[in-house]
Amino acid sequence: MTTTVIKVGPKYQVTIPKAAREAIGLDVGDLVEATVIKDGILLRPKVLMDKHPEIEKRLQEAEEDIKAGRVYGPFTSAKEMILSLRGAGRQKKKHKTHS
Repeated sequence: MTTTVIKVGPKYQVTIPKAAREAIGLDVGDLVEATVIKDGILLRPKVLMDKHPEIEKRLQEAEEDIKAGRVYGPFTSAKEMILSLRGAGRQKKKHKTHS
């Protein structure tokens, strides 16, 4: 890790060194998040996105399903998950044919 000393300008602005910008892919106009930590300030690239109403609705429904226990798992492997889902599919077919 390379350390560079930089000067705080008159409007409290600092220039992020080229090597640091390139290392994290920071570009002009990008946003960064400043977090005060024990011994300094941590800058991290940040991406902001507008909320999408349909996605927000589906996420809310998913949260409700989780809280109500309408979930499968947890699983210790992908194979275990697939076997469980196949079994659940078979049970649904049984219920449809007996209805």
